[in-house]
Amino acid sequence: MSWFIEALKKYAVFSGRARRKEYWMFVLFTAIIYAVLLGIGLAIKAPFIAIVFYVAILLPSLAVGVRRLHDTGRSGWWLLFGIVPIVGGITLLVFSCSDSQPGENKYGPNPKEAAVAHA
Repeated sequence: MSWFIEALKKYAVFSGRARRKEYWMFVLFTAIIYAVLLGIGLAIKAPFIAIVFYVAILLPSLAVGVRRLHDTGRSGWWLLFGIVPIVGGITLLVFSCSDSQPGENKYGPNPKEAAVAHA
């Protein structure tokens, strides 16, 4: 849960890098919360609750996605490639699953190496 909170704290930070763990934990908790809210919304006949959450989490989702792409050495503009049916989503999935670019890149220091240095 701390990874989700950390990503929310950087809700509009499009610079820097995000580790795979940060990105995928954010995606996991977002999906769980969305599913719970959708279930509650359907049970009380108010599905707009999940839609409100989706709109509220849109900017943090974009930010962590851009930072994840930065971690693999790609521009955040690659996120727009997701608009392309099938191929775009698969490509972004592969990029999101890729390991961090070792060392420092033009988007900043490797957060994985920084975490090991602090431990």
